[in-house]
Amino acid sequence: MGSAADAADTGQQVATTMGDAVSNAPNAVARKVQGSPIAAGLIAFGAGLLVSSLLPASRVEQQAAEKVKDTAQPLVDDLTDTAKEVAGNLKEPAQQAMDEVKSTATDAAATVKDEASSAADDVKSQAQDSKETVQQAAQ
Repeated sequence: MGSAADAADTGQQVATTMGDAVSNAPNAVARKVQGSPIAAGLIAFGAGLLVSSLLPASRVEQQAAEKVKDTAQPLVDDLTDTAKEVAGNLKEPAQQAMDEVKSTATDAAATVKDEASSAADDVKSQAQDSKETVQQAAQ
């Protein structure tokens, strides 16, 4: 185990390294965003958000937020009710449309089956005629 002096030296080194990193950060950021104003703006915006999140909200801001919330709550309730009503109104037409699609698909399948059967009968008949023609020609 190390002594208290070793721990203090290690702490001093960590503090120095962190201090250097913090003091060099603006230069590193400046090098990264040089020639890119959008990146610089985004970094500044992010830094502003970070700083503002660290500051506690003032009493006036809290009161304003509560007032906005209280004012908006009836609107949220109305929108929720309207959305539920719209969803209920769309349920029946959607069911009808689905039934129509199912009916159309069933009709189409029956039509294809009938046409395939008819085509198969035509091919069979033509094959029989061809067979008879070949047999008559062979005699």
